[in-house]
Amino acid sequence: KKKKQLARNSDMRAPDYIEIGQLKVAKPLANLVEKEILPGLDIKADQVWGAFEKILADLAPRNKALLAKRRKLQQQIDDYHLARKGEEWDALDYKKFLTDIGYLVPEAADFTIGTENVDDEIAKVAGPQLVVP
Repeated sequence: KKKKQLARNSDMRAPDYIEIGQLKVAKPLANLVEKEILPGLDIKADQVWGAFEKILADLAPRNKALLAKRRKLQQQIDDYHLARKGEEWDALDYKKFLTDIGYLVPEAADFTIGTENVDDEIAKVAGPQLVVP
């Protein structure tokens, strides 16, 4: 049964990509942006893709560093659990460990967020809330 499921899923093809500047963009995304989003706006497709390319270039080094940090933290957490396999759980020790490696950080000071220059749909209209600890 599992093989049949895998075979059925293997029929799903990845989208074709087109090159726009230095980007490889999935055709469905390019079509959405260029044929459904941009018409009627005073923005050209080359402006969108050029700005997106610049954003990616600007953020790529930071993203790479964050992914490396995540891999390092995950390895430290994995090593912690493997070293204590079969031992009784010690929540205080685990919390200290997570703090020591920088996974847990002190709670930040209170802050406020302004809503000037934000669309009413975001600033004033209540909607579903994403709650993150």
